[in-house]
Amino acid sequence: MTAEELKQLIASHLPCEHLELSGDGRHWYATIVSGEFEGRRLIQRHQRVYATLGQKMHTDEVHALSMKTYTPAEWAAQPK
Repeated sequence: MTAEELKQLIASHLPCEHLELSGDGRHWYATIVSGEFEGRRLIQRHQRVYATLGQKMHTDEVHALSMKTYTPAEWAAQPK
């Protein structure tokens, strides 16, 4: 899976205000900003992102995904 394919997969199932993705084709690192994260704990946010991947994690198309998840307000408060 390419970075662009993974980015499109996440964005097609989760409305993102910001989505950065990098990796080597097996191990991915994402920064995701979504209003859907409002009021959710960290584990719930990660579960929501994993849900966008469907079977891709189970079939090893996406071997590992490390992520930072933010609400729009949290993202706006991040030092730039």
